Amino acid sequence: MSSHGIPRTTAATEQSRQQELAAIERYQELTALVHEKVSERDFSSASLDLTAELVSKNPEYYTIWNYRRLILLQLFDHDPDIGNSNDLGTAKSVSPRQKNVENLITSDLQFEVPLLRKYPKCYWLWNHRDWLLRQAQNRLPKAFALQLWGGELILVGKMLTLDSRNFHGWGYRRKVVAKVEELQGTSMAEAEFEYTTKVIRTNLSNFSAWHYRSKLIPRILADRKADDAARQKLLDDEFKIIQRGLWTDPYDQSLWGYHQFLVKTVVFSSEQESFIPNLSNGERLTLLEREIRNTDEMLEGAEDCKWIYQALLQYSEMYLELDTGNKTFTTQDMRSWLDQLKKLDTLRVGRWNDLEKKLNI
Repeated sequence: MSSHGIPRTTAATEQSRQQELAAIERYQELTALVHEKVSERDFSSASLDLTAELVSKNPEYYTIWNYRRLILLQLFDHDPDIGNSNDLGTAKSVSPRQKNVENLITSDLQFEVPLLRKYPKCYWLWNHRDWLLRQAQNRLPKAFALQLWGGELILVGKMLTLDSRNFHGWGYRRKVVAKVEELQGTSMAEAEFEYTTKVIRTNLSNFSAWHYRSKLIPRILADRKADDAARQKLLDDEFKIIQRGLWTDPYDQSLWGYHQFLVKTVVFSSEQESFIPNLSNGERLTLLEREIRNTDEMLEGAEDCKWIYQALLQYSEMYLELDTGNKTFTTQDMRSWLDQLKKLDTLRVGRWNDLEKKLNI
């Protein structure tokens, strides 16, 4: 709106200021009131409502989340007068107290959903959901707890659709999956591996998805009872996937992190944590030579990409630990890669000087 063509900016600004002052005043009053309830050790439903209003305004207020949990613990142990309740057909399966717990937990989980959408990276929101679900697991029959944990998997899937790189969501997903597996007694590794594939196809630049994938690979191989040939095939397939990604965007650090994981799997294949056992030294050298050559070829058109030079030096160092008489690269190659790295990454020049001394080049 304007008057005679002149915007009412002053009036609008003053109105916004008054609204902000009123919101601040209400927040201060609410904070004082909740702290008064804490001092009085008031664990009533009315106090629960007050904490809901306060954490809705400031979800980072972890002290109030702690107080909210104390209230819920008191309400969980309360014996409600529940009449003829047939919600979800569970009245015959749980006691009135358990039904009360189920209602309180479900209500609190639903209360948090709008907050999670608004503050998806607030640690205390995710932490409180985890606490609620663990209470359900301890206080409710297994089938009810499993239903709630399964609902969380759907929720976190939707949250990661909104922001696929929310590491809070990824950490919470791993926790939820572990609980669902525990309760239902079956592995979800294959399904989760497929989930990471779907996410990566949508957006290659996702540290959390690549990291989760690296943790799932040993599990799915164990579930499949894979022999050495099957393990080798999976390794080759993973190298193909990450190579396509690196050729698409060699400047993406998350891709190099996964590529490094695969290379280390090859080099340290004799160690317990490797999912590719029984590789001979010659087989390891052959695979390492291939990856060094492929990485070196990426420099064409990406001469200013520090990640390529860093990978070449790291893989060359690994190679020399396996075989000092290599013909894949020369000392001059390593010197050239290191010089370029110093130019491109001046903030870590001390690190590269230390590497130069270590490699004696």
